[in-house]
Amino acid sequence: MKIVSWNVNGLRAVFNKGFSKWLKEIDAGIVCLQEIKLQEFQLSKQLISPGNYLSYFNFAEKKGYSGVGVYTKEKPLTIENQLGLGRFDQEGRILKLEYPDFTLINLYIPHGGRKKENLQYKLDVYKTLLDQLKNLNSKKIIMIGDFNVAHEEIDLARPKDNHKNIMFTTEERKQLDEIVDLGFIDTFRKFNKKGGNYTWWPYFVNARERNLGWRIDYIFVSKPLSNKLKDAFILKDVYGSDHCPVGIEKR
Repeated sequence: MKIVSWNVNGLRAVFNKGFSKWLKEIDAGIVCLQEIKLQEFQLSKQLISPGNYLSYFNFAEKKGYSGVGVYTKEKPLTIENQLGLGRFDQEGRILKLEYPDFTLINLYIPHGGRKKENLQYKLDVYKTLLDQLKNLNSKKIIMIGDFNVAHEEIDLARPKDNHKNIMFTTEERKQLDEIVDLGFIDTFRKFNKKGGNYTWWPYFVNARERNLGWRIDYIFVSKPLSNKLKDAFILKDVYGSDHCPVGIEKR
């Protein structure tokens, strides 16, 4: 089974850039999306039912902002769309789908702000998430999405220039340390230890062409699922957003 995640930076926009064709070609069992940037009334039939997928969305209260979605070929047993943190839940940043063999958590963690004006909010989100994960670490969990943090120096092109910048501060990186300490596995690093593998590139200075990027999109799995992993990958040649898709294959 193939599971893919992509921060699309606007679902309607990416559909106009060939998303339907890509979705058919990738043929994943589940596709998680972040930053869909639309409301329920803006969903067309094509957006609701592309191909043979079922769709589930969590919309932000603010128009044209945030939001997450999941396209899935298998109907989940249950669906939740709240973390339990007011602002985070109002911004439509989580979908939790329970399947017979695992629980899928699709996340869009806040950026934190260029001037770190929302860093405390971001850290509060991680604290709430980690508190909940501590009660779930013996279960089969796939946690997927845009975490808005580069974990190690290998995960961004210019680490020395960014140690004090948002998405690479010590406080933020510690949150991913804690996820790993709980027993979650960074699936891409299980299969690939090399640098130069990024999932997001700034729009300026031809960053993508020069590969001046950051790896901030992840798929973590809990230990009970580690032996089910066949592969993990980054689809750097898929365009349409400032992020590219990431994915795993599991038995």
